Amino acid sequence: MLDTNQQVTVNKKYKDRLFIFIFANEEHKDWMLSLYNAVNKSHYEDSNEIKYNTIGSHLFMGMKNDASFLIGSEMNVYEHQSSYNPNMPLRQLQYVGTLYEGYVTEHNKNKYGSTQVMLPVPRLVCFYNGMDPKEDEVILKLESAFNEKERDKADITVQVRMLNINYGRNPDLLQLCKPLEEYSWIVDRIRIEYNDCKDLEKAVNAMIDAIPDDFILRPFLIKHRNEVYTMLIEEYDETKVHNLFKAEGVQIGEQNTLVIMDRLMSGETVEELIQAGFKAETVKSVYDRIQTLQPSK
Repeated sequence: MLDTNQQVTVNKKYKDRLFIFIFANEEHKDWMLSLYNAVNKSHYEDSNEIKYNTIGSHLFMGMKNDASFLIGSEMNVYEHQSSYNPNMPLRQLQYVGTLYEGYVTEHNKNKYGSTQVMLPVPRLVCFYNGMDPKEDEVILKLESAFNEKERDKADITVQVRMLNINYGRNPDLLQLCKPLEEYSWIVDRIRIEYNDCKDLEKAVNAMIDAIPDDFILRPFLIKHRNEVYTMLIEEYDETKVHNLFKAEGVQIGEQNTLVIMDRLMSGETVEELIQAGFKAETVKSVYDRIQTLQPSK
């Protein structure tokens, strides 16, 4: 019998996506600091000023693709996406609300009192390296989700900077952050190798063997070669499952199932979707289909 509280392949001992594994690594906060400085044209030098505050989340196939950290008076939320998602402002609105709740609790703030609670300023960034062509920078706004005639009445404004980090895009940004430029090269090299051999395992190993000696990331990636390989394989598996399900949904014309699939894969539980008004039978059917499409480990 299906446990409606169960999340699609929840794995508390999750593996990061490679992007998060590199940039949200406690041992190399200097890489995240370099990324932050490149994004904001700032000049912070002390990586100890970065304080990670990423919350726990439900994960599809055990892969985590976001990191949140405090620096100065800012709360930064960085997310990596290999497919375009126009709903990022909505997702980040919900995510930041949870982060603020944790911040208020941790600092013993009284949000019900007569004194203004001071909060860190949210800075929301999505790093995109999908195959769909996108501009170097796109501003995604929550207002796009509102009825066009009612947008000027909205009391909430949220925007997310989506930065295209595919190799050859955003050259100024990549030049300011060498680890980011190297990461971009890594993804591009895997795509090239895979197009040649059609074997992902061979493509990943060929990429690692081809990493130039002067790459900052080279020692780290070689040291964690097995983990890197596993992360990359699982990222490709997740994309494959996503695309297979979408192809099925489009073919049979069940657009509602695609909505359910996206929400399950974004972290919502079966129970939450049923409570949101989706038919229990449909939600459970979509859940089961995702499980059967998921590559076995």
